[in-house]
Amino acid sequence: MLLRLISAFLMLFVLSFDAAHAAEPVATGFFGSVAIGGQDTVSYFSPQVRQTHRVLAGEKSHEVQYLGATWRFASRQSAERFAADPARYVPHYNGHCANALSLGEGLIATDGKVWEFFGDQLYLFYAERGRQRWLEGDWKVYREQADAAWQAVIRK
Repeated sequence: MLLRLISAFLMLFVLSFDAAHAAEPVATGFFGSVAIGGQDTVSYFSPQVRQTHRVLAGEKSHEVQYLGATWRFASRQSAERFAADPARYVPHYNGHCANALSLGEGLIATDGKVWEFFGDQLYLFYAERGRQRWLEGDWKVYREQADAAWQAVIRK
């Protein structure tokens, strides 16, 4: 009986380990699993945040696990909205720098403080310079380049 229990536990561990590593990469810090610098990804969609261009920081007391990362929120309501429909609120490329991907530089994590909506999608940038490149250039072409690079990453 104990041997079966241990075997079942090991099987669940292996399956959960594989599932966690099979997920798409999320922009997290080097020494943790907090996504996009702990910014509240639901807040980007608020009219007030879009007007002021200042995102809300999340708190440890409002966390949701998704894609193997910890997403933080400024309120319980934001956390619940995210948990109900995470795909709606996760930034494109799971928070990796859209500009770096469009330039073929690979995955560059962001802290969620430099961002913009293009079309109806949220994109994060490592630095303001990348955001300005997209604002001043042909963001649709850049998006196509970044999409191709992202597809190459997630197929690996």
